[in-house]
Amino acid sequence: MSSKVPPDFSKSDDDQFEDAQTRTDYNERTVDEVIEKVTGLSMKRPIESDSEEFHDCANDGQAGTSATADAVHPTEEQSTSSEPPDDSSVAPHEDDLIDEDSQRDYECGLSDEEKAANKTKADDLKQQGNELFKQGEHRQSVDVYTKALRLCPLDCKEDRAILYANRAAAKAKVDRKLSAIEDCTKAIEYNPKYLKALMRRANLYEETDKLDESLEDFRKVLELDPGNGEARAAETRLPPKIAERNEHLKEEMMGKLKDLGNMILRPFGLSTGNFEMKQDPQTGSYSINFKQNANQ
Repeated sequence: MSSKVPPDFSKSDDDQFEDAQTRTDYNERTVDEVIEKVTGLSMKRPIESDSEEFHDCANDGQAGTSATADAVHPTEEQSTSSEPPDDSSVAPHEDDLIDEDSQRDYECGLSDEEKAANKTKADDLKQQGNELFKQGEHRQSVDVYTKALRLCPLDCKEDRAILYANRAAAKAKVDRKLSAIEDCTKAIEYNPKYLKALMRRANLYEETDKLDESLEDFRKVLELDPGNGEARAAETRLPPKIAERNEHLKEEMMGKLKDLGNMILRPFGLSTGNFEMKQDPQTGSYSINFKQNANQ
């Protein structure tokens, strides 16, 4: 979060209130920062642009080698890629988007034979994608999995779940973690008991500091696989990290609120030091007492 210098309020009362617009703008920015910290929602004003584009440096995968059945779920250990990270980890590439509504309309006009042919082509592309992944060609494998998803019939839920999970693994390798999380989510929508997709999303959530979501996914893994050691370790590791983060956020939020309060009270010769908060140990509620002398 960028630091902001508050406007100078060391003026006469008349001069201060002439700067009302500056004061209002600063107040709004401060409140926005507090809301962002508490809710996790972005309060930034969008920057208008008519020329925003997303470019994928990958070439379309044309590998014709066939893969074994073991390559259906590519594993990260299989790759030795030295590819530089992708520079678009936040927004998905337009070339990766899967418009399932349009695909559904398209499939309504296909015969059973045509759907079966598309399924065969999708299976072939999946194998190509798996081979590219193992060879470290992660960007190309993303492209090939995308082509397979656009051909694989929507009612082939298991196959589409695997394709989304595999594409997520490839995206994670080029540091497109947020987009990889979206693909894991699609895989889980198609197959809610897909352990590999749940584990992958849980790890990606932790890597992107979404600790609550990560813990939730690891607990879902344990419901399906109680003996999963990685998920069990995460269930022990994450709660203290979440508590530490929440305490830090609380302290930062209180500091922001105190700064805002002092700014609002200053024209009246007061500060937050004039107000004392006391917590009732029995109920946990707070009472506020006014102190005339803030130094007392």
